[in-house]
Amino acid sequence: MKNVNMPSLQVRAFAVLALVMIMVPAFASSEYILRVVALVWITAVAAVGLQILMGMAGQISLGHAGFFGIGAYVTAILPTRYGFPPIVAVLLGVLASMLVAWLIGKPILRLRGHYLAIATLGFSLLVGLVATGEAALTGGPDGMDVQPLQVGAFDLVSTRVWYWISCAVLLLCTWVATVLRHSPTGRALRAILGSEVAAASMGVDVARRKLQAFVIAATFAALAGSMLALMNGFITPDVVSFMMSVEFLAMVMIGGAASAFGAIVGAGLLTLMPQVLASFYDYQDAVIGLVIMLSMIFLRRGIVPTLSHYFSQRRR
Repeated sequence: MKNVNMPSLQVRAFAVLALVMIMVPAFASSEYILRVVALVWITAVAAVGLQILMGMAGQISLGHAGFFGIGAYVTAILPTRYGFPPIVAVLLGVLASMLVAWLIGKPILRLRGHYLAIATLGFSLLVGLVATGEAALTGGPDGMDVQPLQVGAFDLVSTRVWYWISCAVLLLCTWVATVLRHSPTGRALRAILGSEVAAASMGVDVARRKLQAFVIAATFAALAGSMLALMNGFITPDVVSFMMSVEFLAMVMIGGAASAFGAIVGAGLLTLMPQVLASFYDYQDAVIGLVIMLSMIFLRRGIVPTLSHYFSQRRR
């Protein structure tokens, strides 16, 4: 990723994101609101990773929650069962996800379209079965406690602390995704998105590039899963559920697969909507489903790319 400059529009978007992060604590009326926004930033980290796989390499995955769960459960199991320091568990959780992605990515990335989606879904379901069935290790359906992250003699359990940690990690991941998009690697991935045959004819190692994108996406998901486990102090198999994978996919599609900032907008929308609609619990799923459906009909490229195109046309 040498000699890469972010376009001015994305630099401004990055600055706006940082400004929003700084301003939220000043306007948050309670710790609960701060915690919900921290959850938005954490899920956005995973969504940005999936955006790299989908929006750059053009590979559809329904197994993203599997890597999210690996990061969460390794972070929980190693300190609780085997006495590892939590920070070491986070690193090992990310490395475990990278290794698993590399191992399964080689065979399944030969598939395309819905065949690839079903194969990745099978992986996620397998991780979910382990999380549910191995009760002695994972706590089973009841879940398990997670030891807090420690810095010296201090336990990092405060909502405000995790808010700022999630901000820092999301900014870093967004910067990496944006720089990657405009690097030679990103251009090779986007060539694959356009046409694998054409990309291969121009000398792109298609299999290798797709595997790189798959491993990067898994890394982001595992990191997000680890942060969620540490912030909540408790995890259940819900973190590797089928619906979690669907939500990650919907976040990228609604926000816009062409941009890391689109993934963040999608994560914010789908994470905040259940909180906003809490008073209308009986109709919550129907409203969320309607929003997703309307977005796909009228904003087919996603919210951020559509708005960016609109304002670009207005300036012209």
